[in-house]
Amino acid sequence: MELQGERLIPATVPQTWEALNDPETLKGCIAGCETLERVGDDGFTAVVAVKVGPVSARFKGNLKLTNVQAPDSYTINFDGQGGVAGFGKGSADVALSPEGGQTRLKYLARAQVGGKMAQVGSRLIDAAAGKIAEDFFKAFEATLTARYPAPAAAPAAASRPAVSRDGASRGRNSGALPWTASTCRSSPRPANGTRRATPCGWSPSSRPGARRPGHPARCWHCAATGWWSARSPAAASRTT
Repeated sequence: MELQGERLIPATVPQTWEALNDPETLKGCIAGCETLERVGDDGFTAVVAVKVGPVSARFKGNLKLTNVQAPDSYTINFDGQGGVAGFGKGSADVALSPEGGQTRLKYLARAQVGGKMAQVGSRLIDAAAGKIAEDFFKAFEATLTARYPAPAAAPAAASRPAVSRDGASRGRNSGALPWTASTCRSSPRPANGTRRATPCGWSPSSRPGARRPGHPARCWHCAATGWWSARSPAAASRTT
């Protein structure tokens, strides 16, 4: 039996490597794993309950790491005995590489089974192995996501400047507002051909602080009722 694949792990290479060598993390991610204990610097012992088709068994096994190239790759060798259910043995090559702040994990596993377990057929064995691998990686990715949460995105800066009640922007050229414009649609064009005036008496050519007597809320009415209209990039830089 051969099983090959790759996953994008939501953690850096050192973080992923640490988790792959942590017995508690592995035990929590392997479905049916009852115990997983480290033996020396490069080995583990494990007890795992497995069900393949109609056959259920508790495998007691040993795992040994070889070809260790920390934190990039290793080979994990395993063998287990399941009593009358049979036995299993094999190896898996695991390689890690950085990818945009995360880790690309590639694996290639080869295994042999014997005894009663082998009698259920290769299709059931392959399907069971595929499900065990899928369940492991889902749990592994969820564990690392919770352990190393992504930093929160910075809040977007306000795109519109503060505006006072008289409609004046608190900064020239600070962004186009809904009432930023060169003309007011409600005002008729004067007969002499000059630029249109606003309903409150302010014209685009007026200096920014100018107000018509009797209209202290200069241009706020125009802004509130949507009479301003921006018709050109140049007009967008002039605010009331």
